[in-house]
Amino acid sequence: MQTTQIRHAPRFQIRDLLHKYGLVLVFLLLCAVLSLLSDRFLTTSNLINVLRQSTINGIIAIGMTYVILTAGIDLSVGAILALSTVITADMLQQGMAVPMAIIIGLGIGAFLGLINGLIITKIGVPPFVATLGMMVTARGLAMVYTEGRPITGLPDSFRVIGTGSIGPIPMPIIIAAIAFLLGYIILNRMKIGEYIFAIGNNPVAARYAGIHVDRYITFVYVFSGLLSALAGMILIARLNSAQPTAGVAFEFDAIAAVVVGGTSFAGGEGSLWGTLLGVLVIAVLANGLNLLNVPSFYQPVVTGVVIALALLLYKLLR
Repeated sequence: MQTTQIRHAPRFQIRDLLHKYGLVLVFLLLCAVLSLLSDRFLTTSNLINVLRQSTINGIIAIGMTYVILTAGIDLSVGAILALSTVITADMLQQGMAVPMAIIIGLGIGAFLGLINGLIITKIGVPPFVATLGMMVTARGLAMVYTEGRPITGLPDSFRVIGTGSIGPIPMPIIIAAIAFLLGYIILNRMKIGEYIFAIGNNPVAARYAGIHVDRYITFVYVFSGLLSALAGMILIARLNSAQPTAGVAFEFDAIAAVVVGGTSFAGGEGSLWGTLLGVLVIAVLANGLNLLNVPSFYQPVVTGVVIALALLLYKLLR
């Protein structure tokens, strides 16, 4: 019996290592393949471009990680992004100071997230239904507010958050790094992070343990709405345009990054490091397909297949 245990120990050790670092290996393998297929992939300018392009999805995915850790879902992130940014852009055009316009825009995102959280916790509507309703409502309000037209010509002092840089590092990367650091500290260094994991594992047990479940579930949706608005600020600053149609399907990109990163839909299991890797895998894949001149209508198919294979690998390793 002892011999059998010793014989099978290396197998389980390898499996544990693959489970823990499998996505890292997938990411490195993907980078290695793309570097062989394109001599432009490993250039400094391209790698910085990959990081810059991943910031929008990365910021949204931080909030989505919090939501999914509580066994929830937020389908409204793209619509919240659209509504908060068109209002911010309109205020900027009317001459409001940049810091105040940004604060109001972020406040709108947080407020819409608060509505999501209250509908879920106080009324008892399932997260899928509640956030789907918010997605439709916020998108409709964005269309009504702008009458379906984009708002362009934003001030240069605002656009710096999307186009500026500190030294060689673009501002969007710096903002995304700060958002990740904040999200990591809350989730891994504060009590609220323990409560979020506990709620995702077993909300009934968490409630009996004295955790204010409704309060923390509401918080994760507020945080998700806030980060969606923040991502939107970077987007419109970069494009010099706020459109009511912005953010369409952003929720699916964020969910894909979170799930590829190993966060369980059942809640209570996952990490922001995994989400970061998931975001980078998707960004690197998209960048590689562009460098290889793969037609745009094939790219979603290839991305979908890679995501499906990554999820299958994660399931098998479990």
